[in-house]
Amino acid sequence: MVCSAAPVLLLAVILPLVGSPVARASPPVPSQAGGESGQQLDQERGAGESVLVSVYVQLDFLNDTWPNTLSSTLTLAPALASSSPRTLTGLSLTTECNAKHDGFTYCACLSGYQWNASVCSHHHPCQFLHDYHPCSCLIFGPTEAGYCQLLPPVPGTLRLNTWLQVPGNTLNVTLLTSHETTNLNWFLRRTGSPRRIRLQPGTQVSLTSSPGQAVLSVCNISHQWQGEYMCCFEAQGFRWELYHVVRVPLQATDVARLPDQLSISCATSPGFQLSCCIPRTHLGYTASWSPGKGSEASLLNTPGDQCLVLAVQHCPTADTMYTCDLQSPGLTPVRVPVSVTIIQDGDTICPEDASAVAWNVTKAGHVAQAPCPMNRMGMVKRTCGPDGTWGPIHSSCTDAGLLALLQRAELLWAGQGGPAEEVPQILVQLLEQTVVVSSPSDLLALLGTMTFLAKVLADTRTQLNRSALEALLKTTDKVLDMDASSLWTLAHVQKPSAGSDLLLAVETMACSLCPQDQPFSFSLPNVQLQTQLLGPSFPADYRVSFATQPPLQAQIPRHSLAPLDNNGTNVTITSLMLRKLDHLLPSNYGQGLGDALYATPGLVLAVSIMAGGQAFNQGEVILDFGDRDSTLHCVFWDHNLFQGNGGWSEEGCQLQTASASPTTQCICQHLTAFSVLMSRHTVPGNPTLELLSQVGLGASILALLVCLGVYRLVWRVVVRNKVAYLRHAALLNMVLCLLAADSCFLGAPLLPPGPRSPLCLAAAFLCHFLYLATFFWMLAQALMLAHQLLFVFHQLSKRQVLSLMVVLGYLCPMGFAGVALGLYLPRGKYLGEGACWLDGKGGALYTFVGPVLAIVGVNGLVLAMAVLKLLRPSLSEGPQTEKWQALLGVVKALFILTPIFGLTWGLGLATLLEEGSIVPHYVFTILNTSQGVFILLFGCLMDKKVQEALLKRFCRAQPHNSTISLVSYWLQIHSSPLRSEAGVPEPSQKTGIARS
Repeated sequence: MVCSAAPVLLLAVILPLVGSPVARASPPVPSQAGGESGQQLDQERGAGESVLVSVYVQLDFLNDTWPNTLSSTLTLAPALASSSPRTLTGLSLTTECNAKHDGFTYCACLSGYQWNASVCSHHHPCQFLHDYHPCSCLIFGPTEAGYCQLLPPVPGTLRLNTWLQVPGNTLNVTLLTSHETTNLNWFLRRTGSPRRIRLQPGTQVSLTSSPGQAVLSVCNISHQWQGEYMCCFEAQGFRWELYHVVRVPLQATDVARLPDQLSISCATSPGFQLSCCIPRTHLGYTASWSPGKGSEASLLNTPGDQCLVLAVQHCPTADTMYTCDLQSPGLTPVRVPVSVTIIQDGDTICPEDASAVAWNVTKAGHVAQAPCPMNRMGMVKRTCGPDGTWGPIHSSCTDAGLLALLQRAELLWAGQGGPAEEVPQILVQLLEQTVVVSSPSDLLALLGTMTFLAKVLADTRTQLNRSALEALLKTTDKVLDMDASSLWTLAHVQKPSAGSDLLLAVETMACSLCPQDQPFSFSLPNVQLQTQLLGPSFPADYRVSFATQPPLQAQIPRHSLAPLDNNGTNVTITSLMLRKLDHLLPSNYGQGLGDALYATPGLVLAVSIMAGGQAFNQGEVILDFGDRDSTLHCVFWDHNLFQGNGGWSEEGCQLQTASASPTTQCICQHLTAFSVLMSRHTVPGNPTLELLSQVGLGASILALLVCLGVYRLVWRVVVRNKVAYLRHAALLNMVLCLLAADSCFLGAPLLPPGPRSPLCLAAAFLCHFLYLATFFWMLAQALMLAHQLLFVFHQLSKRQVLSLMVVLGYLCPMGFAGVALGLYLPRGKYLGEGACWLDGKGGALYTFVGPVLAIVGVNGLVLAMAVLKLLRPSLSEGPQTEKWQALLGVVKALFILTPIFGLTWGLGLATLLEEGSIVPHYVFTILNTSQGVFILLFGCLMDKKVQEALLKRFCRAQPHNSTISLVSYWLQIHSSPLRSEAGVPEPSQKTGIARS
């Protein structure tokens, strides 16, 4: 050991011993850093015997005289009085030290020597990044000393399955050892980087070991895995490092072309440039362009790539295919084509456009390309349409810093790097990069980085410190604040699972906090986190609340935590609240929620339990989202639904209304990300609407009873002919069905709800059947009118028509109601929550809504036919007075037929399509709960025959001739075609007074 800056030399030598002393050395000094001292010379051997030993001595001489001193023979003083002096010959220098002004000494081993593993593990190396032999130079304190030891033969060999790896194949690096090894690690120094990357098990890396052998396998190898592979291990008291260089040939996909196709007009652009760029590699590739005549090629070096730029100075006269040829000795050449299309006279073109990017003249059907701005990677493309119009701009430009972090995280998940060191660094850098997010590609790169980091933490069970978790939460807060229209909407087009991926990543990493950093609480506008470390004795219940409006609370009962109390491990409960995220998740609803549109309260609560490094997902959790003025659906986000894009699911969750609280609670039997769904079009708990509904139903029932009483009095008088009999028979059956349906519906809320209540089940079935029967009798009346209008000379018998009407009015609705009961009741999707009516989520309600809307549509067509039948002759002939009378008749017909045909139920569509307005709900409620009143007025009392019969019964007088039922008039006129021939006036010939 040589100390060039001190008058004292610490020398470690390997020497043969002979018997005659020549010079005297100072007494040996015990080693403080390992090795043997001079007192351990073999004293039992004879004077003439030569022995090879390690001797540690301290020599005092001037700085400029020590080389000459070492060239002479030295004599060691005898260790014991009885021993004879020893002579040193064949002196070898092992260690060279440099004393610094800070008092520390930097000691480096010379060739063939090295610090042993024990010394190396207790001292810092001289260099950290570029030193490939960490035990070749160490730093010692002022009072420390030591010397390097002679290295024994290398105890192992490193072998490759092949030095040249085919992309996509598996690389196998095998270490064969002859001695026992410890602390074995694998490293990769990638091409062009001085940094050593530790290799650990990942999606591409696998490590196996057995006695005398260790194997590193890298599957699906690419140019990102080429470089120098190092195996570091300890054996025979030393640290060893063995190396092998792995080369991976390039593929065409590794070559970046700018552009990859070109359409150019030689008149406007006589010259152009083409470039192909390749990543740096150990394989010496030479690049060339062909054809190269009339062109000039130049090499451009960037930090990570090498580019060959071809400057074409003279535009070719015809379409040309340029080829970038990449060749390396012994390898198959890589050829990448670039097609150049020359625009000829008469070709359809898109003109120059200098909006955001300068677009040159481009031939129709081709794609123009432009490079990304500085510090951004990717391409900007724009299609020229067949008609010569520019299409939209498509940009894949992504910030270079975000792309670097994305690639780093992806390789970390594959196996390159140590998660404990890499993940916190990437999270801190990712927070700094949020300010550069300006495009959907930037946002997707950021989300992709978070996703890969979450996968790394989950696979390796790595824990985060507090600062790393804070960086993650701050990044999440900024991401949730990013503009939804310009960033999130377009990002969802490219990747529908973007919002779901963000939720999963944040949820995974949030529960990875180190136990020593707990409890931990963090709050930002869009993110709130609370963690709690439960000791051996659990509290009665775990409760957590968040300062939202209304307050958000969660509770885990003691019995759900009981299974974790026996293993003696610490239990961590993490509660994470995210704002705005639910609006960024796709509108996907699992089984039971149907295709309805829902709104969320703007909150997502994720609760997770970690016990002994394992996630505990089974447990009851009670969620309280506050007093929400709407019907709620307790849901959780299932990441596996909809082909991995995620969706809301009700599985394992149920709604429970607290008896002593106005709030609604959700009880779920598992732990994940929860929220509640509210129908966007459901009018929440409106007392006025409920009162209107009850009053309207009551008035309707009373009116229908009056209608039945009227029919009891005048039935024989009004049904003396076939047409009148059929019309009033249909109307009477409709009145009976609607009266029973309204009575059942009005009394259903008094019954105990739920599928286990027979009365509630019966009420729902009867309401379903009776309301459908009402509409089918309406359909029967409309079809009867349509038949009279279209088939004037074709009459059906009274028995035929009545039979068809009975089948249509009772058997068809019974079929729909029976199918709904048999199909949805076994699935538990027949009854809605808390009501004796059909479930609107599972499809049962569609067996009512579908037929009703179809009947309303058919009845509307029949009404339109009737109106046209009146208007067609009247508006083209006759004086002005007759035209106005015809129009008045149409208005009356609309008032009469609309409630009878149930057309007001078509307003139900407005309640579904109109967002944020309560007006359609009021109109729908008033018109349809009062349908019985309308039927009494327009279907019964305004009928001419009914009026005559009532007046005759009570007043014994003839009615005024101006009172008329237009419906009766139409039916009677068109049911007797011979009357027109006999001189009975048609509606276009006479209006005003008419008799049946």
